[in-house]
Amino acid sequence: MREVDAHVAEATALVSTLAPVTLPLREAFGTVAASDQEAQVPSPPFDNSAMDGYAVRAAEVVGATAAHPVRLPVAGESAAGAAPATLPPASAWRIMTGAPVPVGADAIVPVEHTDGALDTVSVLAASESGRHVRRAGEDALPGDVVLSRGEVLTATRIAALAAVGVAQVPTVSAPRVAVLATGDELVDAGARLGPGQIHDSNAVLLEGLVREAGAVPVLLERVGDRPEQLLERLSGVDADLIVTTGGVSVGAYDVVKAALADRGVEFSAVAMQPGKPQGLGRFEGTPIACLPGNPVSVLVSFAVIVAPMIRRLRGLDTADAGETAVAASGWRTPQGRRQFMPVRFVSRGTVAPATAGGSGSHLIASLARAQALADVAAGVDQVEPGATVRIVRWDG
Repeated sequence: MREVDAHVAEATALVSTLAPVTLPLREAFGTVAASDQEAQVPSPPFDNSAMDGYAVRAAEVVGATAAHPVRLPVAGESAAGAAPATLPPASAWRIMTGAPVPVGADAIVPVEHTDGALDTVSVLAASESGRHVRRAGEDALPGDVVLSRGEVLTATRIAALAAVGVAQVPTVSAPRVAVLATGDELVDAGARLGPGQIHDSNAVLLEGLVREAGAVPVLLERVGDRPEQLLERLSGVDADLIVTTGGVSVGAYDVVKAALADRGVEFSAVAMQPGKPQGLGRFEGTPIACLPGNPVSVLVSFAVIVAPMIRRLRGLDTADAGETAVAASGWRTPQGRRQFMPVRFVSRGTVAPATAGGSGSHLIASLARAQALADVAAGVDQVEPGATVRIVRWDG
């Protein structure tokens, strides 16, 4: 049997990072930065007030208290968006949060530390120089790297780029991943089940996993156990990666293997549980990963094999994140195969099996509780309570 790491290395070698495209910020959410992005303007772009109150010279309100207020004429007023003003000597300037600090002022007295008057204000507390003033560039200066190559454009990162004057960004767009479920036994969810039929959960499972991994699913119409139908469905598919489920083992009706084994796809047994039968290669030049048909096997195969392929297509690091957790309860593991047990977090950093019947590849209903996989080495026969296990996730 092929080792898991060797199979994953072959899978990721089939794909490469997509060519960058430049997108407006509003269209870039979820994409990956193709290059470092620098601030174009300072943030904040000018000195502005952090409070509603009065701009003053700190030296002119020294010693101010409620018992002995300092009274200053109000020379003007500024709100956010106003043009910069100049503060005359021995005066105050009524100011709102975000408004430019008048030239000559070096402190803001919050309105609650005054009597709030509009003509002559009584300052009831002293303020030191720089108090409640947001200085230009204190957050970022022109040339500062605000977003690094390889970082995902989240809502907060997009907001940061907008704040420093970046309107568009070179990104690696979300890859298109074609999804195809196979099997004569499959019918749509909600349809009446005939003899030997089951509802197709694999297609919607893969569609959701692809989205969670940061890619765009292209859902192909399901095919039965006829090789010519599968080849017709896959021909001409516009995608960066194809993922199929079912038909990859050694049975008489394993349609994917029958159709693709002599068309550039290699089928092999991988030393993992679940998910032993796997296929990898290219179909009409497009990378293809052929997964088993049992739902838990689909999840595990996606997390272990397909998710790293999508990460490479997106320009993300494919290395192990190094996350670990402690087993809250023990479980048996298969002899000679690396196990990927669906687990749920029972507390921070502590996991337990998510499926009631172990890691059986058919336990789809119990899979709803799964939040990650516990990666157990092939040489371990039993995971003991309190043991440390490696954690594998399937999202982006």
